[in-house]
Amino acid sequence: MLDGGFDFIRIGIDIALVWYVLYKLIMLIRGTKAIQLLKGIVVVLVVWLLSSAFDLQTIQYLTSEAIDWGFIVIIILFQPELRRALEQIGRGNIFSRGSRSEEEILEQNIESIVQSCNYMAKRRIGALISIERETGIGDYAETGIPIDGKLTHQLLTNIFTPNTPLHDGAVIIKGEEIMAAACYLPLSESPFISKELGTRHRAAMGISEVTDALTIVVSEETGNISCTKNGELHRELEQEELRDFLRNNLSLSLKSPNSKTRNWRGKKNG
Repeated sequence: MLDGGFDFIRIGIDIALVWYVLYKLIMLIRGTKAIQLLKGIVVVLVVWLLSSAFDLQTIQYLTSEAIDWGFIVIIILFQPELRRALEQIGRGNIFSRGSRSEEEILEQNIESIVQSCNYMAKRRIGALISIERETGIGDYAETGIPIDGKLTHQLLTNIFTPNTPLHDGAVIIKGEEIMAAACYLPLSESPFISKELGTRHRAAMGISEVTDALTIVVSEETGNISCTKNGELHRELEQEELRDFLRNNLSLSLKSPNSKTRNWRGKKNG
């Protein structure tokens, strides 16, 4: 009886450890291209199971080959992500627990961005800031200059200071880190964007059309602050409106019911 109880506890601990490791791995690759790969693997496995159940021999053969060779392909295609994961395991970061909550970190990041944008808007300093969410935008970060620095309003403002090497282009932010500066973003081809809007706004719209990133534009001509999300342009935001917009879209737990951001879709920009 005691042996049976001990076996039950041992199996429970074993399952809990496996789930914990899987959870940490998923959190590690969240927001990168690897998460799309994980979805693809699930689809292939489901197709393989269905083909086995219904005896679809051709499909079963093709999916079996994909599974057999897929491991090697994954290592080749995702070598940077695997290397970063192993480095974090070596440093012990993957299982460490931060001293601050996610809400506190998010609030600090939002405040840094809002303070920086407000400072630049008052001084008519042009800026283009793209914030990564679920869809990884590392490919666009690679077009710029790596920063890999902690997000602060001082650093963010300094990057966009006129006549400095990094001021032209976009800054890409991931979590509490500024990944890169002077990045190139895809320009929107939409004919509905107002002619009064410049290259920064077209770039902000362009990245919002192909990813779920939030992008902030500070106009050099007017000092107005605009944001884009999912192909939508939110213009002339005040400081508190920008803060609400970031809270609403960066964290469901901090969603504010009193947001008053003004929304212009592309076809209404004229």
